[in-house]
Amino acid sequence: MRDLISDNEIENYVKAGQIACKVLKEVESLVKPGVKLLELAELIESKIHALGGKPAFPVNISINNIAAHYTPLPNDESTIPSNAVVKIDIGVHIDGYIADTATTIALNEGYRLLCEAVKYALEKALGVVGPGVKFSEVGYVVEQIVRSYGFKPIYNLSGHSLDRYLIHAGEVIPNHKDRLALGSFKSGKAYAIEPFATNGRGYVREENIATIYALKQNPKKLSKMDQEVREVFKYIYEDRKTLPFALRWYIRRFSEERLRSAIKTLIENGLAMAYPVLVEIDNGVVAQYEHTIVLTSKGEKIVTTLCH
Repeated sequence: MRDLISDNEIENYVKAGQIACKVLKEVESLVKPGVKLLELAELIESKIHALGGKPAFPVNISINNIAAHYTPLPNDESTIPSNAVVKIDIGVHIDGYIADTATTIALNEGYRLLCEAVKYALEKALGVVGPGVKFSEVGYVVEQIVRSYGFKPIYNLSGHSLDRYLIHAGEVIPNHKDRLALGSFKSGKAYAIEPFATNGRGYVREENIATIYALKQNPKKLSKMDQEVREVFKYIYEDRKTLPFALRWYIRRFSEERLRSAIKTLIENGLAMAYPVLVEIDNGVVAQYEHTIVLTSKGEKIVTTLCH
């Protein structure tokens, strides 16, 4: 019987994973107090391009109580603070096949145990993954380990299935034993296993700021937009399709003012979406680790660990 996922598709996932792995390893040593987030993000993304990949989404650099979805803005002057806990979440795609991985760097010894808890939870969760295994079983493993260290998982953040040009492909892998998570892992699919944990309450809320966006295709609606808005949409869509993007990627082509205006109009008309910055509800410090695993008829392959 033919595998549900072709050798070529697996090869693309593996190549994307190798690039993501290499870049993440290189970057860990660059996370230091005083480093500009914009310079770090541009360096990470340039390394992805140099190795033959493309960013699957703008690199997330989320500090302390920020759990996810912060990427530097154009002309961002923010720097890494002293004693920070810094999450670096990167995605690489090859022809739309995505490898998603993340690590946490604690510049304060007091948070090393939190990092250790999440890293160990990921390791054990990956050991459980296999065709037919329920998503809730992975969540149970994550929650048990995180709680054994004295922390809480982030209950409203989760891992996810991946598909071509789709980072969140519809299936949710919880970080706790969620009895409503009735799905199970299937051969021929890719998944991002992504535990988050905190010394806070264990939930995130959306801030009223977004730094990451994605387009939604609807030719009929697009045809009714002003020419200036259509130009911005078509230029970004040609580059990203429906993958997330950052404004800073396009300010050499369009002014920041025009970009912001166009994106606002596109969101209002259902042609784009924003990813709000996510913050722990009690301002607890958050740690995150993540790997991508591809399930095939020949076994499981964790593609984001395949580098030296």
